[in-house]
Amino acid sequence: MNNKGPVTRFIQEHFRHFNAATLVDAVEEYEKQLKAGKKMMITLAGAMSTAELGKSLAEMIRQDKVHIITCTGANLEEDLYNLVAHKHYRRIPGYRDLSPSDEQNLLHEHLNRVTDTCIPEDEAIRRIEDHLLHLWKKAESEEKRYFPHEYMYQLLSSGKLRKYYEIDSKDSWLLAAAEKGLPVIVPGWEDSTCGNIFTAHCIDGTLKPAITKSGIEYMIFLANWYRENSGNGIGFFQIGGGIAGDFPICVVPMLQQDLRMENIPVWSYFCQVSDSTTSYGSYSGAVPNEKITWGKLGPETPKFIIESDATIVVPLMFAYILGW
Repeated sequence: MNNKGPVTRFIQEHFRHFNAATLVDAVEEYEKQLKAGKKMMITLAGAMSTAELGKSLAEMIRQDKVHIITCTGANLEEDLYNLVAHKHYRRIPGYRDLSPSDEQNLLHEHLNRVTDTCIPEDEAIRRIEDHLLHLWKKAESEEKRYFPHEYMYQLLSSGKLRKYYEIDSKDSWLLAAAEKGLPVIVPGWEDSTCGNIFTAHCIDGTLKPAITKSGIEYMIFLANWYRENSGNGIGFFQIGGGIAGDFPICVVPMLQQDLRMENIPVWSYFCQVSDSTTSYGSYSGAVPNEKITWGKLGPETPKFIIESDATIVVPLMFAYILGW
């Protein structure tokens, strides 16, 4: 008897061919991985937080369907921005028709556009800046150092932002991750808005760079985590491409080839959801088999690539896994 919810039943009935069939194959293998006791990494590129992926990802975290996340600095902070300033966001359905002067007007209004959605600078970015600066200064005074996501966890756990929440807190994936103590890897954090703010404070002498742990330290953390958790296998679910995917997947060849460690398994599952088509020299557009040559995946690793819009596909996949 099929005890799945209506979304899952719809997918089972109608997603029969091409990218749709690959979606079903990939999500059913994801479930098999979990049932076999394997763990799963999810990587977030693009603007998945501003696309409100937290509405499904947060529940995935709460139900232990994901065990570690790698994300860009933008996705780390933009889930928090959405949590505290959602009602001040402006959606622009006709964004394709904006002229350069229209874009300039948005800048004057302190509205930072991400496709059809504008993030309000004052209510989102500036609302959390002083709180982060306090945590950074506190770490410096105590001669302590933390990862970027740990500062965000500290901010959420302090409760100081709770009065600003403008969405149901259950829809924030970062808050769900903080409550779970989920490991989060944030390579290239420096190019995010909060990373820029931190850098500015280092340039003006307010802070010292060393209070924020580096990407090298993230890789060391990930290497240790991978060795401790890969006994049954770890799957790799990649949303988009870029550094969010390339950074963590490299941990396996680093352990095998550079540290020359034995008995390091390759990733047990690979799925990429991206609108990047196969192309020349593009990591985002590389077919999964290319990763075999780098020692990231094996010939037997279940591999899936869904060439489609992640904002459409991924919530459906998460709904299937959650039985919605």
